Amino acid sequence: MNKPLLIETQLFEPTKVSLTEGKSERGNPIVEGLLATAEVKNGNGRYYSEQLWKREIDKYMESVKENRALGELDHPESSIINLKNVSHNITEIWWDGDKIMGKIEILPTPSGNILKALFDSGIKVGVSSRGMGSLKENNGVLEVQDDFDLLCWDFVSTPSNPGSWMSPLREGIDYSNLPNPYKNVQNIITDILCSQGNCPIF
Repeated sequence: MNKPLLIETQLFEPTKVSLTEGKSERGNPIVEGLLATAEVKNGNGRYYSEQLWKREIDKYMESVKENRALGELDHPESSIINLKNVSHNITEIWWDGDKIMGKIEILPTPSGNILKALFDSGIKVGVSSRGMGSLKENNGVLEVQDDFDLLCWDFVSTPSNPGSWMSPLREGIDYSNLPNPYKNVQNIITDILCSQGNCPIF
């Protein structure tokens, strides 16, 4: 039996964002923050044990070390990472208690440029894990089973878990509470496309 695709999304508030300073060795912007939390019921009613996350992070570290821990802008309903939609690469992962933290390099791809523009404009986005696995209900909680395979993390517009906003910080000043010139993600994407002469028709 095929394992279903499991997508978990939360707002991602960075502990550190360097869009203009402290860039990667390739000169690309870096963001840093919370990717996931173990041993909690998430917004989708699912529960991942710490043991399960640790096993998958240990496996995922191979992709990080080999500089291929890629993710997309807006997750697809697919187990395949589509290179033409790649926006970022996770360069470091570590544990902070029961939290999985990550350092993420924003790539100069079309999707990466949109992601960078979102951060530049103070847009809050979500981070979404993507994996394959089965579920078992236990007292109203959907427990993720041992057949789970982590695929990647994507950046998305709609989060399912509150309390983990990602908002740009520059030179130690928190810009997250300043007025936002864009009402939603769609507006800024439309502005970017129109500035390049590719206005979408809705």
